[in-house]
Amino acid sequence: MAGKHHLYVLALGSNRAVSARLTPARLLREAAGLLGAQAEVVAMSPIIQTPPLGPSIRLYANAAIVVRSALSPPEMLCFARSVETALGRRRYRRWGARSMDIDIILWSGGRWRSRALTIPHPAWRERDFVLRPVEAVAPRWRDPWSGRTVRQCRAVLRKPKGATRG
Repeated sequence: MAGKHHLYVLALGSNRAVSARLTPARLLREAAGLLGAQAEVVAMSPIIQTPPLGPSIRLYANAAIVVRSALSPPEMLCFARSVETALGRRRYRRWGARSMDIDIILWSGGRWRSRALTIPHPAWRERDFVLRPVEAVAPRWRDPWSGRTVRQCRAVLRKPKGATRG
């Protein structure tokens, strides 16, 4: 890969098997392999199972990966969507069951904002199913808005509501 390289933290999720062989967990491993076509996979978290958000009733398989790539954020978004499509993703309805969901959570360039893409991902700090795998691969990465590390963001999320400093 020529040019400047960036590091990206991507969240992977699936709650709809494509076939008996391509279960949600297997789809996450397949996604990591396909992403490796245009990005060096630096690290992948363990795959965890989490309850769904929204109307879906199927459990999710979630993971996070760190990749190194010369792709710009819009190019990475386009590439990630092509991987989703290759793994059977169809965009029918928001919050519905999906064979693959890939979100750009963080990147080494800090913040990015365009009509189609916001980095860091707008809701990542409120979702343990994202923070837990991200913490496994990038615990010391910092949120460019708060300055907190991923580990600190997860600790804040897990703190009981209404808890005060002593």
